[in-house]
Amino acid sequence: MLDLSSPIDTLIFAPLAPILGVLLFWFIQILFIESQKYLLSKIWDKHQPLCRFTNLIGILFQTICHALGYTVTRSGISTFYISVDYGRVEPKKEKKGMFEWISNAFLFIGPFFIPPGILLIPILLLTKKTFETAPDAYNTFSQGMIHFGENLFSFSKSFFEFLFTIDLLHPGHLGFLLLLIFLGMGIRPSYIAEEKRREKISMIYDLKNIKNLVLQKPLYPIILLLLSYIIFYISLILEQNWYTTVFSILGWLSITAIVALLIGHMLVLLIKTTDKIPGIWKLLPYITIIVSYITARIIFYLHPMDYSNTISLLTTICSTSLITMFLIKHKTNKFKTDTDIKGRMVEDGTGRTS
Repeated sequence: MLDLSSPIDTLIFAPLAPILGVLLFWFIQILFIESQKYLLSKIWDKHQPLCRFTNLIGILFQTICHALGYTVTRSGISTFYISVDYGRVEPKKEKKGMFEWISNAFLFIGPFFIPPGILLIPILLLTKKTFETAPDAYNTFSQGMIHFGENLFSFSKSFFEFLFTIDLLHPGHLGFLLLLIFLGMGIRPSYIAEEKRREKISMIYDLKNIKNLVLQKPLYPIILLLLSYIIFYISLILEQNWYTTVFSILGWLSITAIVALLIGHMLVLLIKTTDKIPGIWKLLPYITIIVSYITARIIFYLHPMDYSNTISLLTTICSTSLITMFLIKHKTNKFKTDTDIKGRMVEDGTGRTS
């Protein structure tokens, strides 16, 4: 039986635990999005096609979310337009009130959760595991945070185990990784592909839109909050974990998005770093990725051992990093030591640098 020794905690604070957990991971997700947008802006001059493509992906996600909002509210879709710099969806029927608010919620909040939701089903299929959730309901704020954390840990453990053992020679695994990169590069519009750059749009812009969504129609967020409290009380009475599970799924989506963004960061940083390498040498790190992985897999095919997929991935990452650092040191002026500089000065016989 559930202990109701703290009725105030149970009635007021306990339902807030998973909500605050979701908000925390969502805010972390926003920070990663902003960081990636900054990195993309740094490679804009040399990689405009790539940056414009990531912008197209982001706008595609946002436009699809807006279209889903009109579909859910049964407004219909009369116009669906998308370009590299702009997306537009117009409904067949203009609806006001709650329906309009829901459509705007899909537009401003949907892109953070719906795109990673596309990957959740492949994750469930490829990991071949059932993610464990807290078996019972909870009745205190601290218990709610613990249950929420346990659910996220269960998902993260299985997800990372899959990523660390992924087989890139398996079509399904390779396709999943490409989708993960696709998501990480364009989970939100970067807004850096606008040639005139008349408007600087950042995470503050997104937060303002969400703030206006909440404050302009405060009744609807209050209704949603009350509905969540009702679901919590029903789960508590029936001693079921429905309430925590619903919010845990939102947390899973944020974790998926954060991982995708981390991989996107790694890719953009690799591109930014290899841009410093002159000539055809800049292609060597990318060739190393393919050659080192295939070589490692061939070796482990001839001499099987445990954790061969993980070791192959680590070998690829380490060899690519070493090759990149070697090229940066010997093909550019980066990482030059004082000894190198003094040696050049002696060779020149000038005793000075130009």
